Amino acid sequence: MKLDELLKTMVEKKASDLHLKVGRPPVIRLHGDLTPLEEYLRIKPNDMDDFIFDVLNDEDQMRLKKNKGIDVAYSLPGVSRFRVNILYQRGTLAMVIRTIPFDIPSIEDLGLPATVTNLARMNSGLVVVTGPAGSGKSTTLAAMIDYINKNYHKQIITIEDPIEYLFRDNLSSIVQREVGADTLTFAEGLRMVFRQDPDVIVIGEMRDLETVSAAMSAAETGHLVLSTLHTLDAAQTVDRIVDSFPQNQHRQIRIQLSQTLRGIIAQRLVPMKDKKGRAAAVEIMTNSPAISDHLLNGRTGDLYDSIRASVENFGMQTLEQSIVALMVHDKVDYETARNSCQRISELDSALRALYLDYV
Repeated sequence: MKLDELLKTMVEKKASDLHLKVGRPPVIRLHGDLTPLEEYLRIKPNDMDDFIFDVLNDEDQMRLKKNKGIDVAYSLPGVSRFRVNILYQRGTLAMVIRTIPFDIPSIEDLGLPATVTNLARMNSGLVVVTGPAGSGKSTTLAAMIDYINKNYHKQIITIEDPIEYLFRDNLSSIVQREVGADTLTFAEGLRMVFRQDPDVIVIGEMRDLETVSAAMSAAETGHLVLSTLHTLDAAQTVDRIVDSFPQNQHRQIRIQLSQTLRGIIAQRLVPMKDKKGRAAAVEIMTNSPAISDHLLNGRTGDLYDSIRASVENFGMQTLEQSIVALMVHDKVDYETARNSCQRISELDSALRALYLDYV
């Protein structure tokens, strides 16, 4: 069993992920569901050893043994790039591999609202893309970088672990730095970034206090900072950022957020009605006067209502409003919508207002 063969099969079937574990056949995630590749036999320990040897160099293998887990990028010429996570489970190695296409989709290709483009046009401030694992955060971030690259003369510096999408300079100049290979940590990369004349700073993920603090400082000093968090919605994202800091700094952080936060894009991928893929359902919050006031005074519980009321004037939308739009365009059915939203009562209320007979 060859890893490259499995990866080709994965791409041909248009799967998002490939799961490899000793003792069972390979499994792919297709349109959100796990599906065994029944044409393959169960993976043996020596198969997994071969897979590891294909992906990791000697230094990476040492890091794997030391840390008991590692993320790396892997390219298969003419097929795709992949993000590879290798882990131990029950004393044996396992792999989860995600497809990263060579071609970067545009904001329009992804079906994202125009507000996402407006956020990419900002000259300064913090923009955070959030969502659970597998929700397309990295792809949305790449689409925003690509938009800037094609439309503005900027110096864009990314700090990633690992580097996922590869960019070629267009109007902008793009420097991509990988944690481990080009810089020791996210925080160390950020400490050096100000000497590299950046206009746009891209942080693959704000993982710790030092990274969050550096990101906010960069946004405050006139740079556009794009990053991601594993949170479900705008309110949870704000709380996560504030709670990263000691209690005695929360007031100051709320002041900074009210001034520097430009927007939060909270998304998830929803199975489409035709079973041919998944659509992005997106909550978007931008920093309107009402939002800024909520941020300043720590009223994160009021953010949802302000987002819901700001569709026309500020281009915001709740997750439920986004899902209703997908239903109106016949992309998502009601059962999927209910399973995907966070506030079922809000979904049902919106549907009643549109005289849609689902409830």
